[in-house]
Amino acid sequence: MLTTIHPKLPMRDKAATRAYYVGLLGFRQLGTADFPDYLMVTRDGIEIHFFLFRDLDPLTNYGQVYIRTENIDVLYDEMRKTAAGIHPNGALQLKPWGQKEFSMLDPDNNLLTFGQGI
Repeated sequence: MLTTIHPKLPMRDKAATRAYYVGLLGFRQLGTADFPDYLMVTRDGIEIHFFLFRDLDPLTNYGQVYIRTENIDVLYDEMRKTAAGIHPNGALQLKPWGQKEFSMLDPDNNLLTFGQGI
């Protein structure tokens, strides 16, 4: 019955969020309407939605998304080459729970973890 999920994360500035995801991470903006308080991006069949939260304190934001991938090594190399940067504690590594993962933080401190089963 369930078919897909589209996480919704907070953003303080739509232009900055768009620049990060579209300009740096290779997503594209989804939809034809441009609502000032909402953004949808897509890449490789996944979607992430964002809602405007101007008063968000990035230091207390715990937004997180786990994104599974089929080729973590290629994706990691691609993301390392962007100005977005890998989280200082998020370099590509094998985890004890059977995943190979790396992490990034967006401009609002939403944690993006990319993983592939090993």
